[in-house]
Amino acid sequence: MLKKIVFGIAMVALSVGVGGAGRSERGEIPWKDPAPIASNDAEQKILDVLADMYINQRRGMMNVQPEDGRVLRLLAEAVGAKHIVEIGTSNGYSGIWFCLALRTTSGKLTTHDVHEGRAAQARENFKRAGVDEMVTIVIGDAHETVKKLKGPIDILFLDADKAGYIDYLNKLLPLVRPGGLILAHNTTNVRAPMEDYIKAVTTNPKLETKFIHKHDQGIGITLKKR
Repeated sequence: MLKKIVFGIAMVALSVGVGGAGRSERGEIPWKDPAPIASNDAEQKILDVLADMYINQRRGMMNVQPEDGRVLRLLAEAVGAKHIVEIGTSNGYSGIWFCLALRTTSGKLTTHDVHEGRAAQARENFKRAGVDEMVTIVIGDAHETVKKLKGPIDILFLDADKAGYIDYLNKLLPLVRPGGLILAHNTTNVRAPMEDYIKAVTTNPKLETKFIHKHDQGIGITLKKR
């Protein structure tokens, strides 16, 4: 079933036409698929902020790639996410991709980061994208702060300390609703520190996992079966 969902989402992405999502120093953002097209002014505002962040802020931030961000948005909207938990806010780039979906599902994002400076930058980016009211930023050691979370969680997105993925999974999997998703970033390019996590999500019969974008940074998509 998960493979069909991922395939369907890929087809949606491929069907999107060319849009104005900003330019990098060397030309346009290097979309592997046609760039997204905004359906209204609010969506265009968010895409413009994302483009600016990609051009001017990505250095040193270890952000997801734009193509990965699109997958986050597609998955969040496809499952009708009401509550997304993100571990690893950085400057808010991936969170804003999620917010593209949350603005249509009337959902919220709870995002955790240990670095106050990055959190402050993320807060400003959320504000200028017009999505700050749907975002809660939690500052501190996420291994501790996540203990205060309450379910249900529709999507858990892991993009922080790679060796810590297994701890986040153990603590938060019980809060992920049946039919919810656990997304893990960097499953290709920083795989070694998370081998225990990968083993956990590929050997548990209550989970179904598919890895995508293996040519690049990699994303693990894990379904918590109903």
